[in-house]
Amino acid sequence: MRTGSRAVLAAAAALALSATPAYADPGPADRDFTIEDPRITESSGLAASRAHPGIYWTHNDQDQPRIFGVDSRTGKTVATLTMTGVGTPRDMEAISVGPDGDIYVGDIGDNLDGSWDHVWIYRFPEPKTLGDRTVRAEQYVVKYADGPRNAEALMVHPETGRVYIASKNEDGGGLYEGPERLSASGTNTFRRIGEVPWVTDGAFSPDGDRLLLRSYFSAREYVWKDGRIEGDGTSPGAPFQGQAESVTYTNDGSALMFGSEGVHSRVVRVDREDRPEGGGSAPSQPGTGTGTGTGTGTPAPGATAGPAGAGAGAQGSATTGFLVLAGATVLVLGVKRLLRR
Repeated sequence: MRTGSRAVLAAAAALALSATPAYADPGPADRDFTIEDPRITESSGLAASRAHPGIYWTHNDQDQPRIFGVDSRTGKTVATLTMTGVGTPRDMEAISVGPDGDIYVGDIGDNLDGSWDHVWIYRFPEPKTLGDRTVRAEQYVVKYADGPRNAEALMVHPETGRVYIASKNEDGGGLYEGPERLSASGTNTFRRIGEVPWVTDGAFSPDGDRLLLRSYFSAREYVWKDGRIEGDGTSPGAPFQGQAESVTYTNDGSALMFGSEGVHSRVVRVDREDRPEGGGSAPSQPGTGTGTGTGTGTPAPGATAGPAGAGAGAQGSATTGFLVLAGATVLVLGVKRLLRR
């Protein structure tokens, strides 16, 4: 009987090992994720990497001159970039990737609404490989034609490379256009070209035909034509977030990624109703806030955001675990019966 019991135990071990995955599947990119890095406590800007699909660049608002690359598949930081050649940041509020492949960082915040007569933009090439490194950045001095102001949104047009800033004011802000090319040797004067609501971040669509501006409680997507906003815009259905500070488009333009401040903050995907032809769409999963399942791409009212990777994948893992446990239990009972004979 000992030979029979050993065979049963070996079969049980083989079953358990075969049912256990060799690695955890991180899942698809460009969907809801939680920023896991405890160093990122005030994620104030968000930009989709052009060189590394699925990676999003972010930064704290008042910190060292550091930029973090976060993998949307896992929420983990895969690159920490420390800028040199710039001064100590005062209030970094925005980040964008230009058509030249450079990363632009807006040190443009001014919580005292005009206490600084100038602000700065930092710029450096997006690294070709991910990892921790020091990067040499260019620093640009920025002033507004109508005087100092607070701002949290910086957008680089994906075709012209022109830089725009949206100011932040309770009574409504302004949209400012920078010079055709930034100059590192002199002052770059930004001129007001339009009126916008209260804005905490913004982004151009990858094709350059839309401008998205968000605030703490809402967002508007505008038609962009001939270097200006057209119309009153439409609401893409921004999710409710405690400290709603950042937004960007996915690289294919099919969805918007909304971020917020705080430790282990959540980035939420919202599909665009009129997403470009051929634009992909990460499948919605229960509990992630990626959609209602109705094709609108707007989060369902009252939906809660679960941990990264939750949903159907998590349910499948739970089901597999239950079946393995049940099978192991049956085998153990069989062994006991054999040993009693």
